[in-house]
Amino acid sequence: MAGHQEKKPSEERNRKSTQNDTRTSQVQWGRAWEVDWFSLASILFLLMFAPLIVYYFIMSCDQYQCSLIDPFIDLLTGNKHLSDIWNKTPTLTYRAAGIYTLWVAFQVVLYVFIPDFCHKFLPGYVGGVQEGAVTPAGVVNKYEINGLQAWIITHVLWFANAYYFHCFSPTIIFDNWIPLLWCANILGYAVSTFAMIKGYFFPTNAEDCKFTGNFFYDYMMGIEFNPRIGKWFDFKLFFNGRPGIVAWTLINLSYAAKQQELYGQVTDSMILVNVLQGIYVLDFFWNEAWYLKTIDICHDHFGWYLGWGDCVWLPYLYTLQGLYLVYHPVQLGTANAIGVLMLGLIGYYIFRMTNHQKDLFRRTNGNCKIWGKKPEYIECSYMSGDGTKYHSKLMTSGFWGWARHFNYTGDLMGSLAYCLTCGFDHILPYFYIVYMTILLTHRCIRDEHRCFSKYGKDWKRYTAAVPYRLIPGIF
Repeated sequence: MAGHQEKKPSEERNRKSTQNDTRTSQVQWGRAWEVDWFSLASILFLLMFAPLIVYYFIMSCDQYQCSLIDPFIDLLTGNKHLSDIWNKTPTLTYRAAGIYTLWVAFQVVLYVFIPDFCHKFLPGYVGGVQEGAVTPAGVVNKYEINGLQAWIITHVLWFANAYYFHCFSPTIIFDNWIPLLWCANILGYAVSTFAMIKGYFFPTNAEDCKFTGNFFYDYMMGIEFNPRIGKWFDFKLFFNGRPGIVAWTLINLSYAAKQQELYGQVTDSMILVNVLQGIYVLDFFWNEAWYLKTIDICHDHFGWYLGWGDCVWLPYLYTLQGLYLVYHPVQLGTANAIGVLMLGLIGYYIFRMTNHQKDLFRRTNGNCKIWGKKPEYIECSYMSGDGTKYHSKLMTSGFWGWARHFNYTGDLMGSLAYCLTCGFDHILPYFYIVYMTILLTHRCIRDEHRCFSKYGKDWKRYTAAVPYRLIPGIF
């Protein structure tokens, strides 16, 4: 969902032709052509309960001071009925609808109509027009990479309003949080439904569509690979990064402003949440061009999973720590704050450096140095769907020699740091680390199943050389 970055194990592929690479991608990656009963059951469960999970968490904070247990107790003991909880829930308002419409429209303008200029003066930043990976149909899409620019413009305007113009209160997001939830759901379902209709009747590229014949699976996982409107509006890139991830830091700032309004101060825990999650968001946009090579863009089709997930799941559940701290301000103290900060920074360092080693190895075809030495790797080969043989290299040096998905380990360390800012009085803030652990562990297993199908005995050689998935010596 919408916003967590994922790539295949480090490899340098020697392609013989675009056509053959297209067939290989179609065989090895992407969503299924057929649906088994377990996949269908999982999809039906998510379609039915994921929106309820989001509502339950947000409602628990609004009506029960972030307790996840008290609503159940009230319902079981008869103190309250479902109708009582629902009737107390704020409804959709014209104000929230106006705020959300202006927000999404503003992000569309920044995405489509303002070419990137940051790459012209920021050393090392890759922006402007960039090419994506070859699609299964052999198409190479071009993207306008301007997410960092959109983030900067948005936040400059936010701070300008907060300190000078005062057109709206910095607490505006928190104050309209549940009405905005209904707006986000409307957009999420609308864009997912539109993408499905578009895939059937006017796809951007018909050869990049997949149909299983199962309505629920196609709706959830998507039909079109890269649905677009016009030349530049790409659904996947826009909804994966904007409006949800640009909003992530604004949401946290609104929480901090509310804490200041209610208690006359911003706690060290709230500052840590803003700093650590801000680093993650900035890293995402600094490396947006790199993101074009990740599974979300390279292999996933655009359906409810990405459309609704990026509109609702990401902004509402990834920001639970800041929301919790509005209701329960926590002062960690210097020692605890430094400990949490160090855990988060070390996790980020591992996450970033692991991905950097992989990209360096790939770009140089292994002709580089990892930790001062020439990297070690395993030569692999695989056959494409048309019988063409390809060669790859799987690196076993650096962090990739410690574990096969050590970038996920760093990601989990950062996720834990976010949660630890909230103390231990409630379980709600720890949903994020539980969710990320399940998500990334599932990705490990899913990706390794694909890699074993792809490389066969060569993958067994690789797993023998790097026996652990996430935690060296343990798992």
